[in-house]
Amino acid sequence: MYDIAIIGGGVNGCGIARDASGRGLKVFLAEKGDLASGTSSASTKLVHGGLRYLEHYEFRMVREALKEREVLLSMAPHIIWPLRFVLPHHAALRPAWLIRTGLFLYDHLGGRKILPASHQIKLARSAAGAPLKSEFTRAFEYSDCWVDDARLVVLNAMDAKARGAEIKTRTEVIAARRMADHWSVDLENKLSGQRQTIAARTLINAAGPWVDDVLTRRVGQNGKPRIRLVKGSHIVVPKLYDHDRAYIFQNADRRIVFAIPYETDFTLIGTTDVDYTGDPGSVAITDDEVNYLCSAASTYFKTPTRPDQVVWTYSGVRPLLDEGGGSAQDATRDYVLELDTADGHMPLLNIFGGKITTYRRLAEEAIAQLSGTLGTRAAWTAGATLPGGDFPVDGYEDLVRDISRSCHGLSLTNARRLVRNYGTRARAIIAGAKKAEDLGQDFGAGLSEREIRYLMDNEWAVTSSDILWRRTKLGLRFDSASKDRLDAWLSKNAAAVA
Repeated sequence: MYDIAIIGGGVNGCGIARDASGRGLKVFLAEKGDLASGTSSASTKLVHGGLRYLEHYEFRMVREALKEREVLLSMAPHIIWPLRFVLPHHAALRPAWLIRTGLFLYDHLGGRKILPASHQIKLARSAAGAPLKSEFTRAFEYSDCWVDDARLVVLNAMDAKARGAEIKTRTEVIAARRMADHWSVDLENKLSGQRQTIAARTLINAAGPWVDDVLTRRVGQNGKPRIRLVKGSHIVVPKLYDHDRAYIFQNADRRIVFAIPYETDFTLIGTTDVDYTGDPGSVAITDDEVNYLCSAASTYFKTPTRPDQVVWTYSGVRPLLDEGGGSAQDATRDYVLELDTADGHMPLLNIFGGKITTYRRLAEEAIAQLSGTLGTRAAWTAGATLPGGDFPVDGYEDLVRDISRSCHGLSLTNARRLVRNYGTRARAIIAGAKKAEDLGQDFGAGLSEREIRYLMDNEWAVTSSDILWRRTKLGLRFDSASKDRLDAWLSKNAAAVA
């Protein structure tokens, strides 16, 4: 008998699994695909308060998110780090006084301690002005953080497993039935076809864009759909500028678009906001979205951004609570937890909406909602690091040097990548390797056989997509021949590793 069965291996599901298992609860999590294979790997990859949400008067959500920035930064400084954002002033869109007021609130709502405050800059005197058109003469600069979203999910799952949770990927919930004193959950392993049934005192529906599908087709509760699916798409192009700051651009439709340094040699541009009615598993960018993002960047950059420059795109579906009416960009990004106890029977907790930034607080609230059944146990995650994050926020360079010295011939570039991905866990990958050749076959871009085995043994990686796009972003640097070699190795070694 599990205390909690969780449907969904995105950031909310894995965050709840970590929180609950750390409180001594017995947890089972089922994910029908790979961890973070849906919405949680398709974000703009920011830990941020959401400056634009102040215009919608969502002060509680912004304040909670701002407070979480530095909590998360301290938990995982290898995959989360500070990033400065430059907001060029476009006089025709928002007046300067409004932006100054918003940034004053942004600086003071969340109890900022580590991140520097906002200020105004003259673009002619700043490196941030060099790639911009000359008509933009001043800008506002402020702080938020970058996050590797897919790795954040995996690290939460790893910590949950280390604390006793059972994490099952490629495992789909076929049906869930409410019994007199528990939930009976039928599962099917998508790789082997094997079926099993588990029992749990509570059930959490953290299926993201599939939350309504779980309710109707798996739990058997028919009713009005509760979520509004909003697609967000991003493009990646070769690096557009040389400095390390990001841009936030205002558009005539009152949306904003980010341009962010990405994986050293690229620039990430996004996002769109488009209502979506199709299968969340088949979401993809459209030509109109590519043109929209290129046009938004070209409004500000001296050198136009063209669709033929795009080297990669990704799209995700945000499962927002449907409040009826309004445009997609105006729909709330706040989360809602809905507890269904069905006349005193075993609880079902449904999760609607949410943001990467507030996943930890959402997890705490989820456990609080279930305290009537599971009992009250102390919250603990605010001061606890995620796997690999047990080093100082400003200790990245020291760790890189340590890893580089530990393995002769390991390039500084690859040492940086390993530390960014794995933090102190990079030591486990290179353990015992006197020289780079000891890490085994190199599949390209520094991806070694030793690293692949680590990902398969510790991080639920199964396919080349798991490895190249979610555990790392080396897909940007792999050609088809390199991918074929990786696929062949995985096919040969998967059974042995399992």
